[in-house]
Amino acid sequence: MESSPCIAHISDDERSQTVLAHLQNVALLAKSFAHPFSGDEQAELAGLAHDIGKYSDSFQKRLRGLPIRVDHSTAGAVECWGRGQPFAAFAVAGHHGGLPDGGSQTDGPDQTTLWGRIKRKEWGLLESYEAWMQEVMLPKTEVPDFTERSGSEWVFFTRMLYSCLVDADFLDTEAFMEGQSRERYQTSIEQLWNKLQDYISGWFPPEGELNRQRCKILEQCIQEGETRAPGLFSLTVPTGGGKTVASLAFALTHAKQHGLKRVIYVIPYTSIIEQTAEVFREILGVENVLEHHSNVLYDLDREADPHTISLAKATENWDIPVVVTTAVQFFESLYACRSSQCRKLHNIAGSVVIFDEAQMLPIPYLRPCVWAISQLVKRYGISAVLCTATQPALEPIFREFLPQVPVQELCPPDTCQWDLFRRVTFRQTGSLTWDELTAQLNAHDQVLCIVNTRKAAQEIYGRLDRAGSFHLSTLMCPSHRKVQLREIRRRLKEGLPCRVVSTSLIEAGVDVDFPAVFREIAGLDSILQAAGRCNREGRRSAEESVVHIFKGEEKAPPLFSTAIGAGKAAMARYADIASPEAIHTYFSELLDLKGCDAQDKERILPLIQSEFFPFRKVAERFHLIDSPTRTVYIPWEEGANLVEQLRTGGGGRELFRKLGQYGVSVYEQHFAALEAAGDLEVLENGAAILRNPALYSDTTGLSLESDSGKGLFI
Repeated sequence: MESSPCIAHISDDERSQTVLAHLQNVALLAKSFAHPFSGDEQAELAGLAHDIGKYSDSFQKRLRGLPIRVDHSTAGAVECWGRGQPFAAFAVAGHHGGLPDGGSQTDGPDQTTLWGRIKRKEWGLLESYEAWMQEVMLPKTEVPDFTERSGSEWVFFTRMLYSCLVDADFLDTEAFMEGQSRERYQTSIEQLWNKLQDYISGWFPPEGELNRQRCKILEQCIQEGETRAPGLFSLTVPTGGGKTVASLAFALTHAKQHGLKRVIYVIPYTSIIEQTAEVFREILGVENVLEHHSNVLYDLDREADPHTISLAKATENWDIPVVVTTAVQFFESLYACRSSQCRKLHNIAGSVVIFDEAQMLPIPYLRPCVWAISQLVKRYGISAVLCTATQPALEPIFREFLPQVPVQELCPPDTCQWDLFRRVTFRQTGSLTWDELTAQLNAHDQVLCIVNTRKAAQEIYGRLDRAGSFHLSTLMCPSHRKVQLREIRRRLKEGLPCRVVSTSLIEAGVDVDFPAVFREIAGLDSILQAAGRCNREGRRSAEESVVHIFKGEEKAPPLFSTAIGAGKAAMARYADIASPEAIHTYFSELLDLKGCDAQDKERILPLIQSEFFPFRKVAERFHLIDSPTRTVYIPWEEGANLVEQLRTGGGGRELFRKLGQYGVSVYEQHFAALEAAGDLEVLENGAAILRNPALYSDTTGLSLESDSGKGLFI
């Protein structure tokens, strides 16, 4: 009498899926996912091996309700390791709990490293799972040629292989449990290209000289998309040159020409993302664009429509034609070890990836970011585009990591007349006291002033004429800032008095247009970003649209000192500080002043090269936003209801996402002072709520002083 087949899953309606069926399905899916980077055989092996531990009697008993813990993922890792396949072994070992560190041969079986887990079988600590050999034959596999040469490339390949396995595993399990496979997106790159053609058709023939120049840039990008082989590109377009649509045109043309499967936009800040995603949805249709970052919540309640459900699912693996995401989401996923973050990585392969505002890549993680881009271009079939109006001097780092692939400029200087896009005049005004500065600001009906610290913003705002004056800083929760920006835009549009003092947050792609801007001395990139808020629509002449660069009362924060030094050097050397030459000099000087060590502050790349597959250690070190802050939730407007839900025991992922619109990040000293003064309520889960509403102003947000009045923080 034959024994019953071993079961992998039992659904809510009592259907069962055999282990063999699950292994075969996952192997087939993973193999297809890994094809773009020649990882087919390794992915098939990992898929067939990943759940063979479910052949143990213990797992079968647990599946039928016995409350026991079973390690079912180590068995497959042991079998792959024994066949000389370490990449598949790591992927299988981590397919539930995350990629482990490799560890060392001295690790014992109680260790969570791969070396430790491999020893569990020889120590008799794994339940017998030998029944797998009656049903499954693991294939002999070859690794891609490039994995034979470099330890660091092994780590990257393993993480991509892991992505194929975990996505295949999730998808097959989901399909079984729901009784149907997830629908794939049907829109092709060709169809998206046709949508773009319809959108831009009314632009030709262009009217006016500025529009003629924008159309030349657009046509240049389309031509380059058709003729260039996949590789590494830069797109340097002056502010107002139509960079967003031109870069999309290149990406879709290039993808159509070379069979690439999706377009991924990587953008530094959510304020830029929201604007870019809205443009793309207008051009390509809401069903084809995924906006994926921490501030987007796809509400999957019972009323959720199929479109919302599809987008929510697409956040898991990026299986959608166009993805707009943050640099944090993109790069932290590439250095992550958890399945939820890594699952989407294989869908980056064979894509066009646009790095918008590339100059915003943070210097402490610059080398790991550039190395990751280089790996994707070199081994995983992507075309990468560094897209910005202020191109950073990254070529030397790319030459180091990608010596055979030059950075190719898609829009050379002779493509368009840069002078036609010049909208402002820069004027260096020397040192100003806060009183002198505010006197000049009060003399303008509409003016923007950007300073380096939150303390300075509050000091200056306190001196401004109250009628028509506004304050913006990260001491205001995001929802509050959005309300303020709506009113600011309304007043600018209607010609009403509007004086705004802000920290640098307004420079990050916020769409506002002031006739005059004052910018406290900073790095040249920040000054040029500030200039993008002056005469943005080109309604005035450059001569009457002045960006005043001044030195304020405060000593510059240490964090800004190197950028300020490099900026001063460039401004002293070039009369036209917005010229490509001045910008290149600035970034070259900045990187030279920082040095190689400062470009990899956490020593990520040396760690990868020196240790045996240090997945967890790398994930713990790589945090693109590495600021020692704590979040305080503010009971402001709708935030009051959310805070009450948190206080009464709520705390799910959905609640915290909504609360993100009512959170303020404060430095540890500020947090400690607020807590010591009794102004915070810190819950058991560590979440902090502002208890004293008097400390949150409708004009300036959270006070820099605790109620005791003893602490003041910048």
